[in-house]
Amino acid sequence: MLQMNGIKKVYRTELVETHALEGLSLNVGAGEFVSVMGPSGSGKTTFLNIAGLLDVFNGGTYLLDGKDVSRLSDREMSHIRNRNIGFIFQSFNLIPDLHVFDNVDVPLRYRGLAASDRKQRIERAVEMVGLSSRLRHLPSQLSGGQQQRVAIARVLAAEPKLILADEPTGNLDSLMAREIMDLLDDINKQGTTIVMVTHSPECAARASREIHLLDGRVVDVERPPAILESFKPAAQMPSSAAR
Repeated sequence: MLQMNGIKKVYRTELVETHALEGLSLNVGAGEFVSVMGPSGSGKTTFLNIAGLLDVFNGGTYLLDGKDVSRLSDREMSHIRNRNIGFIFQSFNLIPDLHVFDNVDVPLRYRGLAASDRKQRIERAVEMVGLSSRLRHLPSQLSGGQQQRVAIARVLAAEPKLILADEPTGNLDSLMAREIMDLLDDINKQGTTIVMVTHSPECAARASREIHLLDGRVVDVERPPAILESFKPAAQMPSSAAR
């Protein structure tokens, strides 16, 4: 799904030149669930922005689902983002004066889908995240975990091949975080590729593979076995819709 080779990214101002990525190379196969970790300033956000075609790079090659995206126009990148990539952010990014149905509907409208098709996608996605009874609720009427589920439903309705998640549990307590990770695990088992940036070793351990960044490069760090045992999927977790 992702093939990056020697990716370089430099940010320049009049006085400072910052090398955010220094020849980063990695492959993520279709259907994988990969976590990306590293200290602040290691290049995680830059990597995610480039992976999601939100930013361009200065050197190297990047194949997304077999397509060379190195020299695409802004319009071409926007087209791919809208149809093939879903983004989940720490801050939910819901529109406060729109209820759940319309929040999930927003990106679908840009694709020109028929109203009946959009309705089916929205209802199916909201049901998958356990919030069918909250379709007409505003974000302010939902808990943090429920708001993140709406954000995930918004992604699912678009049926992307790749989901990029940036600290998806960062604003949640441990119980809600486990529920969101269970949900991401279920989505991955249905065949969607997930790349998740996180600071949490527990969340990272839920992925099938960990990638560690340091100074803009991938470094190999063995996953601590103890983490795997301490953060297994929650069993019979109560639904967020009940809270």
